[in-house]
Amino acid sequence: MTYTSYFNRLEPKQHEIFGVDLGQGVSRRTLLLGVLVFTSWDGLLFLSIGFPSVQWLTLYLLPPVIVTVLGAQPSKSCDRRAVLATWVIGAHYQVHGHRPVICGGRVVAHRSEWIARSARWERHAPTLTRAFGSRLAGRLAGGADTEAVPPAGPAVELAHTVRLYGPDHMVKIAAGRGRRKGRST
Repeated sequence: MTYTSYFNRLEPKQHEIFGVDLGQGVSRRTLLLGVLVFTSWDGLLFLSIGFPSVQWLTLYLLPPVIVTVLGAQPSKSCDRRAVLATWVIGAHYQVHGHRPVICGGRVVAHRSEWIARSARWERHAPTLTRAFGSRLAGRLAGGADTEAVPPAGPAVELAHTVRLYGPDHMVKIAAGRGRRKGRST
């Protein structure tokens, strides 16, 4: 029996901050994520807009709260990741693509072997068309403006030959192996 998933669910909790009792406690991972998101978001807004007024207070508080609360939850697709990690990985895939691994990483994949942006964004095409219009959506999805790159090489024909070896043939092979030069039985 594997206990890894049970150990992943055990999280340290912070029960008190600066003398304020937090009751059952807040997960330290969620607390750290909240501190990072709040400081980066509010710092960016403070530099661009300035000190928050009453009208801008929702913009300063609501997005970091949503990202912290939803992003700290465990992902349903991968038990070991938080939802925020899934969002970041998905966004990275949509923007940069995926570099294929060839021969266990010993051969660097040519750019023509990467998954094209049009293939990655094809399920988002109706939304892009509604938001930006068909012409700009085609450019974003990599429609007409992308150059057609031929595949890496011609198709490889495989000619399979099926042979059935019986036990009598396997006995001959085993007996012949002992008679080879330089080997002992």
